[in-house]
Amino acid sequence: MLTGEQVRLSKRLSLVLRHRPETAGLTLDANGWVPVADLLAALRISRADLDVVVENNDKSRFVIVAGADGIERIRANQGHSRRVRVDLDLPAARPPAVLFHGTPRGNLAPILREGLRPRSRQHVHLSPDVATALLVGRRRAPDVVVLEVEAAAMAEAGHVFHRSENGVWLTAGVPSAFLRERSE
Repeated sequence: MLTGEQVRLSKRLSLVLRHRPETAGLTLDANGWVPVADLLAALRISRADLDVVVENNDKSRFVIVAGADGIERIRANQGHSRRVRVDLDLPAARPPAVLFHGTPRGNLAPILREGLRPRSRQHVHLSPDVATALLVGRRRAPDVVVLEVEAAAMAEAGHVFHRSENGVWLTAGVPSAFLRERSE
């Protein structure tokens, strides 16, 4: 479990690696990566602090890799704003029959009418299980509904899915025909 200071650092990393890298004077490469050394210097944090946040983040939001050139890089696994155009270079993946999306109950009617859209993000995020969908939805409001997404049927209809390194499923959008409210 992260301390309050570590949660603040996690939120700062999300801001820089997903939404506004320029606030730290950084530029993400085409796939969303930035050298770890550059990030540490820009945010004036220690490697130990970074490692604690990356390893203990409740949603595994970030990943660090060592490139063939020996340089370590970090990026957010998903959740990038439309304004931060990155290609996560994730292969298309065959989804399970059903995926889930948690949302505040007040959003239900428009979603069932119009489908799920990425809004300010590059992709719609879907969860592999109900518990995760509830957790995600409750970040926005306490009264949450879980939607079932007929993912296999979507894929058969030509919709493309990707699975991020932390297990979140990504797609361009979910038409309302593939959605239904999950009954408890």
